[in-house]
Amino acid sequence: MASQGSEGLEEQLEEPEDTLRVSPAEEMPVEGPPALEEPEQEPLLLPWDRFSSWLHCICVVGFDLELGQAVEVIYPHHSRLTEKEKTSICYLSFPDSNSDLVCCFGLYLERIFELHDISLTVYACVCVSLLQSLVLISKLPYVTFFHSLLKLIAPEYFEKQEPFLEAACNDIDRWPTPCPGKILTLPIMGVVMKLRIPTCYDKPGTYQLVQSAPSDSLVSIVLPTVHEVDLFRCFHPVFFHIQMLWELVLLSEALVVMAPSPAESSDTVLALVSCISPLRYCSDFRPYFTIHDSEFKEYTTRTQAPPSVILGVTNPFFAKTLQHWPHIIRIGDMKQAEMAKQMKVKKLKNLKTLDSKPGVYTAYKPFLNKDEDIIKQLQKGVQQKRPSAAQNAILRRYFLELTQSFIIPLERYVASLMPLQKSISPWKSPPQLRPFNQEEFMKTLEKAGPQLTSRLKGDWIGLYRQFLRSPNFDGWFRNRRKEMMQKLEALHLEALCEEDLQLRIQKHTEVETVDLVLKLKEKLTQAEKDQLPVKPGTLPKLQAHIESIILTLPEDLQGILHKPPSP
Repeated sequence: MASQGSEGLEEQLEEPEDTLRVSPAEEMPVEGPPALEEPEQEPLLLPWDRFSSWLHCICVVGFDLELGQAVEVIYPHHSRLTEKEKTSICYLSFPDSNSDLVCCFGLYLERIFELHDISLTVYACVCVSLLQSLVLISKLPYVTFFHSLLKLIAPEYFEKQEPFLEAACNDIDRWPTPCPGKILTLPIMGVVMKLRIPTCYDKPGTYQLVQSAPSDSLVSIVLPTVHEVDLFRCFHPVFFHIQMLWELVLLSEALVVMAPSPAESSDTVLALVSCISPLRYCSDFRPYFTIHDSEFKEYTTRTQAPPSVILGVTNPFFAKTLQHWPHIIRIGDMKQAEMAKQMKVKKLKNLKTLDSKPGVYTAYKPFLNKDEDIIKQLQKGVQQKRPSAAQNAILRRYFLELTQSFIIPLERYVASLMPLQKSISPWKSPPQLRPFNQEEFMKTLEKAGPQLTSRLKGDWIGLYRQFLRSPNFDGWFRNRRKEMMQKLEALHLEALCEEDLQLRIQKHTEVETVDLVLKLKEKLTQAEKDQLPVKPGTLPKLQAHIESIILTLPEDLQGILHKPPSP
């Protein structure tokens, strides 16, 4: 019969893993720990490894007036795209005007990430000139950086064709990998770009300044951000309704952005998604959606409610086919004299064509009272011709403070679901988190609600109840629950490392000791795989414990236990 130590570990081992269902937007890569924790020297990399850390591939789409569009070049040549993916890229990169444009669109590329057995949303940036498009495809959401990169290489490519593209890709393959927190200088065809890779610890809109140095004499372009769009420029036509838009995005409502160009469509959708940062938007979003998209029929049908997704469109056809969607944002140029007219929310029945006036078309009634101060502040900035960067900073700070006021009570309550550290025993499975109780949380709002940090009045309780039914809450809570469970696992490992295991195994039989070693090795492997937040030195200490226990066993068993596990 196994001892208590082996039973506890065995019980923990047999617990089913918490499987998470994540949306395409949630699957986007997120920045890891600060760069200081990364090794200074990169491991040995193979050709195209560095390129692949930035881009999956670069495509050239040609347009023939008789034959239609086709992917003419994929670089590097070993990059794989299915025929369906090529078709999607062709349609999405088809120019809707004779002028050059740079836009971004969400795209599902199933085979790129086949090891994950899931489809991920990747970002594709496209630059169009005459009868060709140059398309960058990447899993990284660094759209501002890729826009700048396209503006550099596209004109040269359209003039010099494939030899230039090959040379540019070779430059990219010499770039360092995009390590979070690092300031990088990236040479590309005689131009040097300087930028900083963001981390998950950065606050939205608080750019880490890229300091100039004596060695920067060759730097041509300095990017203050690689991923954030200009919020005020995107929301300027509808800035009287920014607070309502924040609520709609927070609640994962079905939204359509109708814009005059793919670039404006893309930027506005990305601005909407980012306005609830640091809360992660966990529904789907399509910065540039066309009638050729595989979900076109699903999204335009009137037989079921629209899904929780934000669409960006430009085709006038959508003004009719998406008229049944509950919330539609019409983006366009607006003259100063027209500003006052957009203060009222417009009725959906008044949206008949894409030429309708800019504004928000919805029957939605916001939960919170309108914040007149931020409107006056932005309006004053327009009148005084305040720089766009300053307006953008004001708006980002406003959204950040609003989101933080909303999320802090949730964070405080969820932290109370964590068991006390003294309840953690090394020889028992880690204690479980208490379940989230909606009514219990609601009761905490009376004394510790958003009124502590926000001056806004309104139906906060109603807003929370609606949020708790949304994909954004589901994604946020699953992530927080996963983090807390990993913390419990880390505390359990640390408690194990403090035990005198040599003394413990004196009471074990040989079979029980082998069983303990196997379970400890499995916990160590899992901890390394999950990158558990343990104290420095914990995992080496556990490895040393395992080695010392193995040495107490007969030589034949030592040889077996020292063998690496079979794949």
